[in-house]
Amino acid sequence: MSLAAQVLESARAKGWQIATAESCTGGNIARLITSVPGSSEYYIGSTVAYAYEAKTKALGVNKQILEKQGAVSKEVVQQMARGAQELFGTNYAIAVSGIAGPGGATPDKPVGTTWIAIASPEGIQAFSFHFGMDRKGNIHRASLTALNLLRKALI
Repeated sequence: MSLAAQVLESARAKGWQIATAESCTGGNIARLITSVPGSSEYYIGSTVAYAYEAKTKALGVNKQILEKQGAVSKEVVQQMARGAQELFGTNYAIAVSGIAGPGGATPDKPVGTTWIAIASPEGIQAFSFHFGMDRKGNIHRASLTALNLLRKALI
């Protein structure tokens, strides 16, 4: 059973619904989830918010925090997760923002730096990762890591 199928099975077992907010993964998490038959019953939707403007308009991310912390930060990814949870009215939402590469890095945020947050009825958890220098690999690893964190949160 795929990781996405496990997430949906856990959501189904508890009667919960989930949503996603993606930046660096560009909708890959949504693609993985919607490839599972019957996913529409528990997966409500996704926002791919790549630009700052999309993060503020679609997900309600605070513009000042974006400008101060940058899109790849704990604060921003937490707001993205909460924004997706509220936008779609779900029990759980996961958000991902990172530097897939090859460009976009800074001295304190190298390529592969990724933040993932999970919003649940109990609150928001955020996690930082560094996946490496390969863009496709970063997108893949960030997507699977996000799904695995969501799977664990739903158990």
